[in-house]
Amino acid sequence: MSFEYLGLSDEILSALKDAGYSEPTPIQAKAIPSILQGRDILGIAQTGTGKTASFTLPMIDILSQGRARARMPRSLILEPTRELAAQVAESFEKYGKNSKLTMALLIGGVAFADQERLLDRGVDVLIATPGRLLDHVERGRVMLTGTEVLVVDEADRMLDMGFIPDVERICKLMPQTLQTLFFSATMPKEIKQLTDQFLKNPKTIEVSPPSSTASTITQKLVPVAAHDKVKRQALRHLLRGEDVKNGIIFCNRKKEVKVVCKSLKIHGFSVGELHGDLPQETRMEILSQFKGGEIQFLVASDVAARGLDIPSVSHVFNFDIPTNPEDYVHRIGRTGRAGKEGHAFTLSTPRDKKYLDALIKFLGKEIEEEIYPEFQNKPEERKKTSAARKERKTRDDHSPRQSKKKKSSRRDAAEKDEPVIGMGDHIPAFLLRDG
Repeated sequence: MSFEYLGLSDEILSALKDAGYSEPTPIQAKAIPSILQGRDILGIAQTGTGKTASFTLPMIDILSQGRARARMPRSLILEPTRELAAQVAESFEKYGKNSKLTMALLIGGVAFADQERLLDRGVDVLIATPGRLLDHVERGRVMLTGTEVLVVDEADRMLDMGFIPDVERICKLMPQTLQTLFFSATMPKEIKQLTDQFLKNPKTIEVSPPSSTASTITQKLVPVAAHDKVKRQALRHLLRGEDVKNGIIFCNRKKEVKVVCKSLKIHGFSVGELHGDLPQETRMEILSQFKGGEIQFLVASDVAARGLDIPSVSHVFNFDIPTNPEDYVHRIGRTGRAGKEGHAFTLSTPRDKKYLDALIKFLGKEIEEEIYPEFQNKPEERKKTSAARKERKTRDDHSPRQSKKKKSSRRDAAEKDEPVIGMGDHIPAFLLRDG
């Protein structure tokens, strides 16, 4: 199917052609006609399926008629993170280049005054994170009573980050006559309750099960010894051994991101780090460098796992197995996008058994193992480990805890009326001598 059959305007079709897109993804093909008809949408699709274009394209058409008023945006798109908000803004610029729509981006890390100047002029499209939007609402700089279209994107991520009360508050500020579009990779019960409250007879579009991964991604599990130094060695081996164009390396903790990034730099890799402690300006600069090919590898926490549109990522490496199995789907969804081939490698140590078991149960299938003997515990090392455990046990047996056993034995003897020999309870030998 071509975009031409979805009911989009010639201006948008021209912009799509210039961007190199000719065929819609499944969620775009299902969502765009319904949005153009004015229906509420509940879209459930895994990351990397083209959700952003599925709502930005029809919104450009819907908003092409009408005029924005000061401080009263005609549409609102809520995103959980600054990066996602900035990405959606880029999509509007790309697809709406032939339209005269105005846009404002309300995110943290940008001066209020600059954002207020844009709002005072009036905007057709307002893209915001919940916290910064409410800051402007409380200042009286934004009124939502004239909003025609509301988009809540990555709703389950909003839940993970604790933004649902803010989203609910924002929804209550909206007018009754409103078209609402909810998009999410998964549908927890809390999100279902929210959609039941604010969506009117929505069309539910689900293009894949929430626990599935794209068929274009080759997944491998790499067992390694439970030692951080060995894990880093195994990671470097994979980075050098695979035909990697570029790749994202995911760690569970910000501290680990910094350690892995520093280690890779020492070993000559072109790498940058991305995590929540970095200033917004630095995060955007690192992302720009990665997208532009200035750096080959990006070491990131899960702040980069959800929804970021980084095209043509050839590989994803999980330095740590995520504690939440759903994050695995979002992480590896950074590769294999738009039908392209992708590769995902996950390092697993014996300490990760609990998380690995949970992940396999969530996926409903095993992940194929790729064995590198040099990065696993060797037989002689296992013997050393066993001997060390025995030595510790021997030391424990002669530790002060043993004296407690002796004391309890003396108490037991006393309770049985048996003579107890101890300090002050014996007859000195010199008194037993004759004469």
